[in-house]
Amino acid sequence: MGHGTHPGSAIGGRSRLLSVLTVTVLGALGVVAPAQPVAAEPPPPGVEEGVGHEVPGQTYRDRSGSTDWLGTYVVRDEHVFCVQFAFKAPKTGEEYEPGDELLTKWGDPLAPDVAANISYLLLRHGDTRDADEAAALAHLLHSWTAAPRDGHDDLNPTKGFEEIGYDVELHLSGLPEGAKDAVERLRADAETNRGPWTASVTPPKGEQTIGTAGEWTISVRNARDAGVPDVPITLTLTDAVLDGDEPADPVERANTEASGSTEDSADRFGTGVAEGAEDTEPAAEPVTVTTGKDGTATVRVVPTGQQPKVVATLSAPADRPYVRHPVRNEKTQRVVSTGGERELTAEGVTKARTQPGVVRVAKVDSRTGDGIAGVALRLTGEDRTSPALGQDDQPLLGADGEPTVVITEGADGTVTVENLRTPQEVCVVEVSPPSGYDQAFDPADPPAACGRLEAGDTLVLEVANAPNDVPRTIPAGTAKTMAQSATRSAPSGAALAALGGLALLGSMLVGWVARRRFTGR
Repeated sequence: MGHGTHPGSAIGGRSRLLSVLTVTVLGALGVVAPAQPVAAEPPPPGVEEGVGHEVPGQTYRDRSGSTDWLGTYVVRDEHVFCVQFAFKAPKTGEEYEPGDELLTKWGDPLAPDVAANISYLLLRHGDTRDADEAAALAHLLHSWTAAPRDGHDDLNPTKGFEEIGYDVELHLSGLPEGAKDAVERLRADAETNRGPWTASVTPPKGEQTIGTAGEWTISVRNARDAGVPDVPITLTLTDAVLDGDEPADPVERANTEASGSTEDSADRFGTGVAEGAEDTEPAAEPVTVTTGKDGTATVRVVPTGQQPKVVATLSAPADRPYVRHPVRNEKTQRVVSTGGERELTAEGVTKARTQPGVVRVAKVDSRTGDGIAGVALRLTGEDRTSPALGQDDQPLLGADGEPTVVITEGADGTVTVENLRTPQEVCVVEVSPPSGYDQAFDPADPPAACGRLEAGDTLVLEVANAPNDVPRTIPAGTAKTMAQSATRSAPSGAALAALGGLALLGSMLVGWVARRRFTGR
């Protein structure tokens, strides 16, 4: 990236010739001289160099100055990298417009792997502020776009700035050791991680539960199907939040969504609202994660609605980089800055259910409140005939195809049914009365209890039975009655009283007869 003002300077040419002769003599003597810092040479008027290094300049016809700049230029407050080696350096106020895809200095298309390498490096390192890295990137850009071609004598110093090729070895040897190391590191990085990239978002396996966190995996893969590390990814969540950012009452929200309520709470969360409204929660504020060494990032996501979705957005290397052309002077270098990238998106979506509920059935004596064990009751929906639903939305049926039957047990006469879909109306209907409770039982209208089961709740349904009345008389029956008699050894009290009466009456009659006889005389 020489300063490239024209015409050239004879002094600069002699200096360059002396430098070449020195390198030649040292090479012939087998002496390897380490790169020495080059004295800073002011850039042409109006040009602002950014970060990078100056190296001994390459000789070509009519060149000016004795050094070449490898690094960024500052154009309109932006650090940019340039191609078209030896063309004029851009001034700080240079105007550029979008151009075509990047070609070689000779107008030839870049090889696909080279184009992919450039796109990748511009994406990952185009904003570097490290001098060694910036110089290395500038060197690689010229090496790939202006390298000498076989049979074209592109390094002939008699050629002008438009025809001269980039002397790769000369410029590499002029870089400090840190920049040389950066050249190899960036080259290897590009070969390993160049595009095209692919991205994916993988939800947790299995159906999710609203309010319960699950692990989602975001993966970025390169052209070799290997993971790409250190890629920043923006995540946008719908019907979900990151673990730790849950709504204050996700269960209440889940019940509102599933029930289709049109109250304010439903409006707030975007589900079950008035006709024409969205059926998912508005997306939360985006968050950023970065892939690890294996090219994946894992986040814990809490569903807040029935269709949690995660959208990943990232910048990926474009298939081919593009350049910006100078508006006024075609002899000025082209700019490739943070181009060479494209937006890559991936999304994952799954289903989430409300937290399951539990129904606890109790059968009690209506008078004493004591539990009654061994009572059969059917678990039904609101209509008392269709089955209730399990968490998997499947009807709970018995072997007979009817709503499942539960049997109360224990001293408290209870039975518990878990893992039920929420929200739903649930009823328990008595199948047959327990012994001693049949008088008040009406098969056409059996005892029942109903209630609404909400997410995460336990619904208690109590069915009371009135006990049968205790009979006051022995009812007549058809059974034969055997006569029994008892043998006594003494007269009863009634017999003794009767005998006393007869004796008294006899005495009275005897007295009356005697009196008649006496008076009759």
